[in-house]
Amino acid sequence: MIRMPGESHSGPLPPLTETQAALAAALGRDVARLAGELGERNVQARPEALDEAAAWIEAELAAAGYAVHREPFEVPGHTCWNLEAARVGSAEVVVVGAHYDSVGGSPGADDNGTGVAALLALARAFAGRRTERTLRLVAFANEEPPWFQTAEMGSRVYAAACRARGDRVVAMLSLETLGYFSDEEGSQAYPFPLSAFYPSTGDFIAFVGNVASRRLVRQTVRAFRAHAQFPSEGAALPGFIPGVGWSDQWSFWEEGYPGIMVTDTAPFRNPRYHTAADTPEGVDHDRLARVVEGLVRVVEDLVVEKK
Repeated sequence: MIRMPGESHSGPLPPLTETQAALAAALGRDVARLAGELGERNVQARPEALDEAAAWIEAELAAAGYAVHREPFEVPGHTCWNLEAARVGSAEVVVVGAHYDSVGGSPGADDNGTGVAALLALARAFAGRRTERTLRLVAFANEEPPWFQTAEMGSRVYAAACRARGDRVVAMLSLETLGYFSDEEGSQAYPFPLSAFYPSTGDFIAFVGNVASRRLVRQTVRAFRAHAQFPSEGAALPGFIPGVGWSDQWSFWEEGYPGIMVTDTAPFRNPRYHTAADTPEGVDHDRLARVVEGLVRVVEDLVVEKK
């Protein structure tokens, strides 16, 4: 469950390519739009910002060439929206999702402006491409408390609808806090007993799933390591371990679907997590671009027909 295929990149990172530099700039603009211009986004304190974020994400997906499906759901005093863009292929479905709300009191740059920026980058990368499997790119509302792991969590609403329709979801990737990294020894923490098995420096991206999703964890790590020159770690762990189920992949587990979280490990690394200091200035857009470039290849491995 912790031994992964391939080899994680080690040593200095190569210089950014022109493509990576352009991607870093685009990711920076998107994070700044969400966490800088719109700021805190949630039903309780700033529902208007949450709605503006939804409208902006919808416009960006439409600009990339997608017909965006709005899925409304009600919470006390407000209508919330999941936003879906798709490349239609076979009956087998791969869902890539990120939540666009932020926790109360935080502008949510890393959590989860980086996830949304990555989602939009993936949408642009796959616009107009033929896919063997159906690819759905989904922006979820209400991942943060008080909706977390409740019936009003946006991804819970979406996953339950998938199951009710009989959708054949074969993989779900939750993009969750992707942009904080540190090269300092001791910058990475873990829930017990994982510190005995993983690095103490927070310079890697993690692929995390429950035990039932172990095949998907290994597949995504293998694809990332084959194409990305960036440190990576993977684990398929019992869902009761703190952090393992702390994002939208949990909603898909509840419906019996395989799902993983791609993450910088959030509170186990980032001191700005869930605070007013989680601003765009704290995001490492260059390293985020390297991660997203690797994720494009991961998603290709899941949805593009092999020749």
